[in-house]
Amino acid sequence: MDYSIIDSHVHCGIQDRFPPQTLEDYRSQARGSGIGGAVVFSPVIEIYDRYDPYFEDTPEWQKKRRESNDYLLSLAPPDFEVIPYFFIWNDFAVENISPQHRGIKWHRHEEEPHYHYDDPRCAKAIEEIRKRKMPVVLEEELKFTIRFIEEWAAGVRIIIPHLGFLNGGYETLRSRGIWERANVFADTALASPTEIMDYLNRYGYEKLMFGSDFPFGDPKSELRKIMRLPIPDEVKRAIASENLRNLLSDSNQP
Repeated sequence: MDYSIIDSHVHCGIQDRFPPQTLEDYRSQARGSGIGGAVVFSPVIEIYDRYDPYFEDTPEWQKKRRESNDYLLSLAPPDFEVIPYFFIWNDFAVENISPQHRGIKWHRHEEEPHYHYDDPRCAKAIEEIRKRKMPVVLEEELKFTIRFIEEWAAGVRIIIPHLGFLNGGYETLRSRGIWERANVFADTALASPTEIMDYLNRYGYEKLMFGSDFPFGDPKSELRKIMRLPIPDEVKRAIASENLRNLLSDSNQP
């Protein structure tokens, strides 16, 4: 491989230490893979209490979130490209988006506390994201994924992680016509080779990006999965970095 590889799906933080997920931990696990950079976002447990479905925000959690997002902005190793995304929660604090942020992380699982989609601040935050042309990594249960894409954030560029595994499933999203939408992208983190090939055969390769889901996925294994697919080298190159760079080329620019 004579090109830079960017992992588009990396959890990275220093407050949540189980499992270890600092940048140093990631680089140690990815060493020798050819991966030269990563999109990083905060671990979920540094953003909200995912184990309390009735969780309500507090100043202490807001401080925890700021510190978590700020940690990502502090990462600037000379030999590894760090691309921070801003993890947004129910304070919808888009005023904390810095010029360094290149995308948005929007995340919850079923049985976890809900985003307040009816809060006027939510609509304002989405409009700010739209204005900045920032892609949103959207991990939500199916009904909210559909409404987010079709209603609340119509036209905003969306990255669905895991080829939809945690957004209702690849096939369900396919049946709803989600993958056909021009503004909907996907990453390969923990997705099966069968689903990846089905996606490529149906929709092409221009909107698919390599991701590992570190620390839950192994960067080397996830990259090896892509490199072993029966696809041309130029398609592997696009998935490994070029598609992400194209997507971010106009994101949050002055």
